[in-house]
Amino acid sequence: MKLYNTLTKKIEEFIPNEEGKVKIYTCGPTVYHYAHIGNMRNYIGHDVLVRTLKYLGYDVTRAMNITDVGHLTSDSDSGEDKMEVAKKREGKTAYEIADFYTKAFFSDFDELNNLRPDIIEKATANIDMYIKMIQKLLDEDIAYISGGNVYFDISRVKNYYCLTNNSQEDKMVVGVREGVDFDNNKRNQADFALWFTTSKFENHEMLWDSPFGTGYPGWHIECSGISIKHLGEYLDIHGGGVDNIFPHHTNEIAQSEAYLGHKWCNYWFHNEHLLDDTGKMSKSNGEFLTVSLLKDKGYDPISFRFLCLNSHYRKQLLFSYEALNQAETTLKKLRNKIANIKDDGNFWEEVFKKYTESFKLALEQDLNTANAISILYDLLKDNEVNGHTKLELIKSFDQVLAVELIREKVEVEANEDILKLIEARNEARKKKDFELADSIRDDLYKKGIELIDTREGTTYKIVG
Repeated sequence: MKLYNTLTKKIEEFIPNEEGKVKIYTCGPTVYHYAHIGNMRNYIGHDVLVRTLKYLGYDVTRAMNITDVGHLTSDSDSGEDKMEVAKKREGKTAYEIADFYTKAFFSDFDELNNLRPDIIEKATANIDMYIKMIQKLLDEDIAYISGGNVYFDISRVKNYYCLTNNSQEDKMVVGVREGVDFDNNKRNQADFALWFTTSKFENHEMLWDSPFGTGYPGWHIECSGISIKHLGEYLDIHGGGVDNIFPHHTNEIAQSEAYLGHKWCNYWFHNEHLLDDTGKMSKSNGEFLTVSLLKDKGYDPISFRFLCLNSHYRKQLLFSYEALNQAETTLKKLRNKIANIKDDGNFWEEVFKKYTESFKLALEQDLNTANAISILYDLLKDNEVNGHTKLELIKSFDQVLAVELIREKVEVEANEDILKLIEARNEARKKKDFELADSIRDDLYKKGIELIDTREGTTYKIVG
């Protein structure tokens, strides 16, 4: 299997530390708000990676954190803790906020047919590990205390910018995004916080005693601590979104390898952004789209997964309702075609092996899910393959795709007919014939098709 490795900037042959076994750590959500579908594209990418490795016969153990403390509103160490921001916004305790949004996250996570990680750890449940790591870094003069907080000194490690190929002179911390400020407590502005004391936030709710003062951990130490504590000193793959590359994953490598004294993780796996018409999808730009919201609008969440699988995980993907409509219609037609396959009970082993190898080959080329789906279409068009073998192959493929290919047949309105009616309605509106326009809209709605008027034009969604 070949994967793109952010560490080397190359597609490489994947070789685990231990033959046949893979240890994966993926960054989980900060549970101060709902996760939008841009976040969820990232988790779909992780899920495909895990499912592919299992499909190829590896014994996979995956760990993921739940960040419920320590993630500030900036890329460095300025701004408020996001949990404190949510606490003020909603008038609840930080623990109540974390519990509510953790449940909301996994509700959407499950709707997308993502496999839950084997190990799911709250940041607040591993304080002992962070303290142990920080104390060792202080003892070895790799970390220092300043202004009441503990900072990691990046000048004490070689090749700090290994993930980004930048130099310290590039000053990647100050000014990297809005809200990243100068910190007088730091020896170098690229240094990062390992532990905040009450000197940082006087009224912070989540506080723990430590040898370096009462306080709470920085964001970066959490992932290193959880990974090392639960997966050991040698990690095969670390996953996240491209926005995690710097500073989060850069800092994880620095502190983990300084603590361990050897290389920590061999492969770094990053998913690209999901875009909307405002640019990168975020909680502050455009409509706040969640899986639950799509479901409330009448969409099958698996249609969003299917949309993502038709694009490569390392390519930016533009989301629109038109694209989601097309994905949903295509998936329904695909399921209908499969539902019409007659199972004759005869299994052709050689044919099964042939298509399985083709499917595996697509996935082994840096998780090319679009090509893997094309193998599925090739299978469906192959009239030389009998029904039972086709169905067994489809079940096998869906272990990775997880788009519920075998479902009962459903009625699908012809896409072209809907578009013609939308065009007719738009013409009626231009002529100010609102009675006709409303009539077309109402007739479509009775057929289970709701029209959506946007700045880019009119699209639709299937609601029944």
